[in-house]
Amino acid sequence: MTFTHAFTALPADIDELGHVNNAVWVRWIQDLSVAHWTAIAPADHQAAYVWVVTRHIIDYRGNVVEGETVTGETWVPDAPRGARFDRHFRFVGTDGRARVEGVTTWALLDRATGRLLRITPAIAAPFLA
Repeated sequence: MTFTHAFTALPADIDELGHVNNAVWVRWIQDLSVAHWTAIAPADHQAAYVWVVTRHIIDYRGNVVEGETVTGETWVPDAPRGARFDRHFRFVGTDGRARVEGVTTWALLDRATGRLLRITPAIAAPFLA
């Protein structure tokens, strides 16, 4: 199941080269993933668990300038492995071309204790195609 969310480059997002800064892309990747979790996960899961990134793989394919809007897409193609799963993402311009794409690995933590938790089928199910 693919989740989408639009992002528009604001003046504060732009670096000295005139396009979206790499650190902003990382923030957008996280914002996209968190929005997916918030939109899909049951309230009791959101209250009990929190996700942390353990790895980013990012391919920069094109630039985005101030005022330009891209559509972020994210999906989880495979079942989790223990406490971790890979979330794929892509940001596409209005011309249909990918600007940024990649994979992040997320780990599930118990919100109260901060300990790693195995991702159960019930937690994963809403995110798997």
